Amino acid sequence: MRIIFIRHGMTAGNAEKRYIGITDEPLSAEGISYIARKKYPPADIAVTSPMRRCIETAHIIYPDIVPVICDKLRECDFGDFEGKNYAELNGNAAYQHWIDSGGEDIFPNGESPRDFRRRCVEGFLGTVKNYGEKDVIAYVVHGGTIMSVLSVLSERSYFGCHRDNGCGYVTEWDGRRLIITEEI
Repeated sequence: MRIIFIRHGMTAGNAEKRYIGITDEPLSAEGISYIARKKYPPADIAVTSPMRRCIETAHIIYPDIVPVICDKLRECDFGDFEGKNYAELNGNAAYQHWIDSGGEDIFPNGESPRDFRRRCVEGFLGTVKNYGEKDVIAYVVHGGTIMSVLSVLSERSYFGCHRDNGCGYVTEWDGRRLIITEEI
């Protein structure tokens, strides 16, 4: 089975390099324009997170497909860091502690990266099980969601799976592992 992962288009918060997890931002004009110009592989079904930026991106890329919403594929809850960028968090002791942990400690008043990865993988596996009769499934989701699923189910590290807005991967799913075959 072919699995396509596409990170949603750019939002205003993404352009400012903010931690945008639970904030339900729409795509920016720049994000819409980029997605509309770029070519994406065809799919039989599109699965998205419930966040507006993912649903809007899926509608632009796959206008004839009604996306399936999977709540478990939503972005991480960044807690106290939500909506802030590095410059605004510079000097914050809790942020420095999180950085020093290699990004593994729980976000203050937010979600644990370990729980986030587990949730994303559960969402992926559940939708693959439900729609496994399809030849090609496109996941139009968040960067962190893609990084979580691929870091657990492929040979890449979490940060080695990062993609810019509107970019992603084409993979093959063998029932146990994802094999990356192409970058989008």
